[in-house]
Amino acid sequence: MESRIERLCVERGLKMTGQRRVIARVLSDASDHPDVEELYRRAAHLDSRISIATVYRTVRLFEEKGILERRDFGGGRARYEPSEHGHHYHLIDVGTGKVIEFQDAEHEALMRTIAQRLGFELVSLRLELFGRRLEPAETVKPRRPRRTATTADQVPA
Repeated sequence: MESRIERLCVERGLKMTGQRRVIARVLSDASDHPDVEELYRRAAHLDSRISIATVYRTVRLFEEKGILERRDFGGGRARYEPSEHGHHYHLIDVGTGKVIEFQDAEHEALMRTIAQRLGFELVSLRLELFGRRLEPAETVKPRRPRRTATTADQVPA
């Protein structure tokens, strides 16, 4: 069965070698946003003949053909997702690097309204939020209010 990325490759006229098919399948099956090193580990698990250089070349080719989108979620490594992955946004946990995808029609409408107010029509939008997970309420220790000097605490001059 042909993966969605394999289908995109064929539609865009790419010759599909065995190794490209493996890389395309790994990318199609990914539920995360793997970097090239992770793609290589997954692909090499399926075909030990795949080299890291092949993965780099294939990812670059897929990106040039508009099949993959490169994302920079911090951490110094580019990560990838299929370009036809639907309308969604990203929340990146800066503590773990985990990427959470979400959709939010309300925010999309707000972004369109802002663009229109400024005299633009949106042709594309991207939203990446970076945050830290909040501690659960029961583990958060309440802070004691800072003590401020009152009239009774002041020493006469």
